[in-house]
Amino acid sequence: MAVAKAGKSPEEIEDFILRRVFQVTVLPATEHSNNLIYLEQVAAELLSENKAILLSRDVIERVLMDRLSTLYPGHEAPFDYLVGCYRRAVEEHRKVQNMKDKILMASMQDVLNQAKELAVSYAGITLLHPETFPQPHKIPSTSSSLLLTLILADVSPSTGLDRNPTNSGTVIPPGFLDHFFKRFEGDELSSILDGVFKGLQGSVMSVSPLGHFQGPLRALAMLVSNYPAVAKALVSHPLWLPRGQHVNGRVLEVSSLLGPFLHISVIPDHPLFGNGEPNVRQQCFSDVASRRPADLLSSYTTIKTVMHQLYDGLHEVLLKLLRSAETRENVLHFLADTVQKNSGRAQMQANPFTNASNGMFINLSAVMLKLCEPFLDPSLSKKDKIDPAYVLHNGRIDFSGLTAIHATSEELAKWVDARNYVRVEGFRQAQLQQEQEEMRRLQSQEASTSSSLTSKTSSRQFASSDKSNFSFICECFFITARVLNLGFLKALSDIKNLVQDLSRQKEALTALKAMRGAGAPSDLEQNIARAEALIEELGQDRLCYEAQLLKDVDLMQQGLTFYRLMLVWIVGLLGGFKLPLPVPCPMEFASMPEHFVEDALELLLFASRIPKALDGMVLDEFMSFIVMFMASPLHVKNPYLRAKMVEVLNAWMPSKSSYSPTLSNSMASLFEGHPLALEYLVPNLLKLYVDIEFTGSHTQFYDKFNIRHNIAELLEYLWLVPCHHNAWNRIAGTEERGFYLKFLNLLINDSIFLLDESLKKIPELKEMEAEMANIQEWEQRPPQERQERMRTFHQQEQVVRIDMILANEDVKMLQYSSSEITAPFLLPEMVERIASMLNYFLLQLVITQRKALRVKDPEKYEFRPKELLSQIVEIYVNLARGDTANVFPKAISSDGRSYRDELFSEAAGVIWQIGHLPEKTIQDFVALGQRAKEAALQAMDTEAMLGDIPEEFLDPIQYTLMRDPVMLPSSKTIVDRSVIQRHLLSDQTDPFNRSLLTPDMLIPDSELKARIDEFLSWTQGISTIRN
Repeated sequence: MAVAKAGKSPEEIEDFILRRVFQVTVLPATEHSNNLIYLEQVAAELLSENKAILLSRDVIERVLMDRLSTLYPGHEAPFDYLVGCYRRAVEEHRKVQNMKDKILMASMQDVLNQAKELAVSYAGITLLHPETFPQPHKIPSTSSSLLLTLILADVSPSTGLDRNPTNSGTVIPPGFLDHFFKRFEGDELSSILDGVFKGLQGSVMSVSPLGHFQGPLRALAMLVSNYPAVAKALVSHPLWLPRGQHVNGRVLEVSSLLGPFLHISVIPDHPLFGNGEPNVRQQCFSDVASRRPADLLSSYTTIKTVMHQLYDGLHEVLLKLLRSAETRENVLHFLADTVQKNSGRAQMQANPFTNASNGMFINLSAVMLKLCEPFLDPSLSKKDKIDPAYVLHNGRIDFSGLTAIHATSEELAKWVDARNYVRVEGFRQAQLQQEQEEMRRLQSQEASTSSSLTSKTSSRQFASSDKSNFSFICECFFITARVLNLGFLKALSDIKNLVQDLSRQKEALTALKAMRGAGAPSDLEQNIARAEALIEELGQDRLCYEAQLLKDVDLMQQGLTFYRLMLVWIVGLLGGFKLPLPVPCPMEFASMPEHFVEDALELLLFASRIPKALDGMVLDEFMSFIVMFMASPLHVKNPYLRAKMVEVLNAWMPSKSSYSPTLSNSMASLFEGHPLALEYLVPNLLKLYVDIEFTGSHTQFYDKFNIRHNIAELLEYLWLVPCHHNAWNRIAGTEERGFYLKFLNLLINDSIFLLDESLKKIPELKEMEAEMANIQEWEQRPPQERQERMRTFHQQEQVVRIDMILANEDVKMLQYSSSEITAPFLLPEMVERIASMLNYFLLQLVITQRKALRVKDPEKYEFRPKELLSQIVEIYVNLARGDTANVFPKAISSDGRSYRDELFSEAAGVIWQIGHLPEKTIQDFVALGQRAKEAALQAMDTEAMLGDIPEEFLDPIQYTLMRDPVMLPSSKTIVDRSVIQRHLLSDQTDPFNRSLLTPDMLIPDSELKARIDEFLSWTQGISTIRN
């Protein structure tokens, strides 16, 4: 369109431009004005005022009032009309810049600026008071939706997701929103934006990730990024952070302005709240069993793409708000309050009506991780800005109810005075004997003094921190830690429970199907159908979790990067990655929430089992942390937390990474080249094996076997690595009568229990197998009885299989370790114990239970009798070869329960038939049996020679002749040293009054020993005279 023709007066040019801007005229209709609305009233007023019948800057406002006061059929609604006026004014402004007459150009620009100003003002009036002008339809309940519609239409095309294409004229004119938000402020702006914010909130209230959330999210990001006044109004809105006693985590999710955006997720929510439309489960994961892998992969890719669009959009919104000093505090309050109101999510069964959904917290976890990215650089250069005082000052977030790594709530209360943070008291004395021993050991090592000084200095610095001076990095770090605990990590825990539930339901379905046939219940098919429907539903839920969490390697690695910082920072509270650790444990470290460490380990564990999740990750600091703390109850009190460290290492074993040769090689390098691991990994694994005997839990007896299973697998791998092999030999020598002896004692205890339990249950399984093999009699039994019997059979199968796996590991460890390390086995307090264990199982396998242990499919139970027998024979031979004092044959023959003269010859015959062992090994085994027989004869002669032994010379526990009598300090009882030391390996108490007792507390009874030696000399002399 051309500029006004030359030769016209400035007034005519002004009229021409205003007619084009406002699409009106004050002249009767002509052939050039058939699209313009004739404003008869304004024309009459101009005529009565003797003014030229032209549009001018003086009558613009009257023109607008006249135009807006009448609803013209086929024309735009008032608000849309005013936006159009602004757009046309912008276009005319661009055109007048081409005028050669600069004075005229400036005049026309002034006119157009006035037109834009009035268009904006009246647009605001139509939003604030829509009833002022006639509307083409019923006034919407939220008139600000007119502005929202305009904004959404403007941002949607750029996302490619505009579902309601409109004329390009509806797009926001350049500068309109800037002008609008500068023109209105205070209550007026808040009133206008109230509808916009609520409209954005409502537009995603029932939307799934496959729905159209991108437009509203982009609109919100655009508003807060470009218009500070809007950002300030957003965080000042009553629904930014709803207040009141009724507000809980779920209310925040549903009612807050950001809540519905954060709710968008594929993670299943409670049916009352739902996951929005379209239904992701039905579209992506229906008919789970028949889904092709390619279809699942496509669904996973789609879900990851849309979820990252959500994460990026929410991150952009929060980042813009956090960068402004005017809005930052309100954003931090929102994040902190969201954490506080959802603290109940930490419970195993969180209440879905008072706590926000998993989906919301997973999304928030992803967004918080993005906010942390600037200080998650490889060198972790910003870690010094994280202040541990934030945890104890309980400002925005209350950490007081959380379990600490080592300190109790009473210790924290004493250490940090509520009125004066500088007041610091000493750390408590270790309560457990185990801790006391550990402290003495550590304090005796070099560098502990300097470490303690370091911890005391940092304590003073920590106590004097100013609680009001925490950096944004510090706040972001701790808020993220809590969000991840309640979100990402909680969801991972729920996945495990879901998978277990799905497995149980499948087992129940199998049991139901087994009941088909004669005598089946009438409602059996209905129950089967219900079970299949439930399995389908649980299967869909599992795939939804996998899609948003486990298949998102990027999100997993972002979490690992955060926890790398967490562990590096928390170790810094102790002076860094070095051993020995300072004792007593500095309170800065002891007072940190336990979940900081547990979450890091849990995420590592999950990532270790997901292909590509660990690719490219730096794991050295994680390895250092695990090696340092797995065997330190003085620093990490919870034994299950230390056990989880071993679980992580177990998952890192190169053999567990066979799906990725690259990862397997990197794991091998980590185990075989990490400096701290090379020196301390084997000793600390052995110590933890001992420590885990007592966990304080009511399930500790069974828990220890699972934990030791992980340790045993690791030790077997490390035995084959030369550096670790040498470390094992060193520790066995230096701790021969220390914790290594305790380790061997517990290893033998476990072997005895597990093998004995398994060998007792295998004949029972054989009997049940025979029952089911008799098909005619089996089918005649009632379905309920068959079902119950089958359930018992499968349970027993599982128990035997697990026990045998553990027993095989223990026996194998005894076999390969005894091939080089024999001295601890042959100590007086240990030799009889290992001999009696070997005798008992040798007897079971080759004589008493040989036929009863023959089952249909022994491999199904991990029961390999030939291999087990060969390993037991090897242990015999290994110990015999290291027995320079000839104490082992005597210990074998003194076993009154299992030893018999024919035991070794019978076993040798079986071993020859099996053919697993070298001839030399079998020959040495036969020779050991012969020496044991000779020792038995010699023992009989000695017993006959001694005759009646005085009562005071007999050990009160074993009723055998004491060779080294000692007094117990508490009960004053006299016992034999070897007998009481054997007892103390498992129980550090006086067996006569249960008071504390350790080996160094034993008091030698020299006078009694002299009399015993005199008695032995006298009896030997009498025997010599008789002979």
